[in-house]
Amino acid sequence: MRSLDSARDVCERHHPGLLKALDAIPLQEREAADSPVLDLFKAHGGARMLVPRAYGGIGADALEAVRVTRALGAYSPSLAAAATMHNFTVAMLFALADRVVPPTEEQKRLLARVAPEGLLLASGWAEGRTQQDILNPSVTAEPVADGFVLNGAKKPCSLSRSMDLLTASVTLPDAEGRPSLAVLLIPADSEGISVHPFWDSPVLAAAQSEEVRLHDVHVPEHLVIRGTPDDPQRLDDLQEATFVWFELLITSAYVGAASALTELVLERERGTVTDRAALGIQLESAVALTEGTARAVRDGMRGEESVAAALTARFAVQKSLAAVAEQAVELLGGIAFIKAPEVAYLSSALHPLGFHPPGRTSSSPHLVEYFNGGPLQI
Repeated sequence: MRSLDSARDVCERHHPGLLKALDAIPLQEREAADSPVLDLFKAHGGARMLVPRAYGGIGADALEAVRVTRALGAYSPSLAAAATMHNFTVAMLFALADRVVPPTEEQKRLLARVAPEGLLLASGWAEGRTQQDILNPSVTAEPVADGFVLNGAKKPCSLSRSMDLLTASVTLPDAEGRPSLAVLLIPADSEGISVHPFWDSPVLAAAQSEEVRLHDVHVPEHLVIRGTPDDPQRLDDLQEATFVWFELLITSAYVGAASALTELVLERERGTVTDRAALGIQLESAVALTEGTARAVRDGMRGEESVAAALTARFAVQKSLAAVAEQAVELLGGIAFIKAPEVAYLSSALHPLGFHPPGRTSSSPHLVEYFNGGPLQI
């Protein structure tokens, strides 16, 4: 499949041997809760993709990133979802270091380890921003003499058993007592962090989306990244940009799974040539919309325009992939559904795209306001 082969080529260039290693494992084992896919991802430099070159990473742009994620999704939807959580978190942290406030020496040392050591980063905060409420309401940060103490839980939290670093965004009082956004960097082996079962579904089980509990977890002040006093809202702007990364990458993960289903239909020449063309057109329209938005972001689209574009692409693709799944399963036929577990699995693995924040229903009034010329508040 031409466009999927292009995505594979980009993935191979950035992470040599990863797709071959994934392909050597049967799909059901790849997607199981005890799957080795995250170990393979780490071993093949997966953590490096969005780390800037100055820090030893690849420094991939948005278009390259969505193509790599699509390729991963075609082999392991679980891995693509987990990689998205790592990658958008990396995008946030390095944007902070580059564009908000110079990192402390301790922060520099930690960031400099991500690419060479393949550190995996999990997100302990919401992927989107709902006006000014960016906190997970179940997690609290209490100030102490040398930092903060965290209590609460994040569920589900992808990469829960493989993470090296957990990040959390919180609002903290600044020097004048005004609420200000900060990002906390929490080593995963910190005392008080524990992982508990949460994800019962076999679909996307290898993403390790379990519950992470924090009980009196101490975060020293030097691992807290704050906004600058002269521009306290800058972190909000960067979180908005990171939100765009999340929407593009998570959409591409599911486009990858749909691509694998479509490729099966084309390779087996199921249905009429018109049927196959219709399926290919449906999929390629989703690919073009996702890649086109990524290309625009790469070329400088920012702010509300980029958020609206990313959400438009995500919701349009979400609808398209439902049609792709229905068409592909029908064309592959009942025997394939009965005898080939990957058919049922891949079609099931497309549904969770609708569960990622923000929801279509909650986003609709904000998008309508934006389409009508008003501000966008997601």
